[in-house]
Amino acid sequence: MLDKDAASKKLWYLDSGCSKHMTGIESLLTSLILKHGGYDTYGDNNKGKIIGSGDIGVKGSLAIQNVLLVEGLKHIC
Repeated sequence: MLDKDAASKKLWYLDSGCSKHMTGIESLLTSLILKHGGYDTYGDNNKGKIIGSGDIGVKGSLAIQNVLLVEGLKHIC
């Protein structure tokens, strides 16, 4: 049996099945890094301008890293 400290150090990996994670909601992102230029292509071949990236979630707990901030995107993918 593991003690509490050992158990809290176990890592979990989240596999959402997405090749990329994106949002248009800047306030959801922590550690936002602004980017100048670049586009991402969606499944329907439309493009969205990448304006930054960051993490969503609780740092040290459950977080999705390197989520793209895409101009005009209305949903979280």
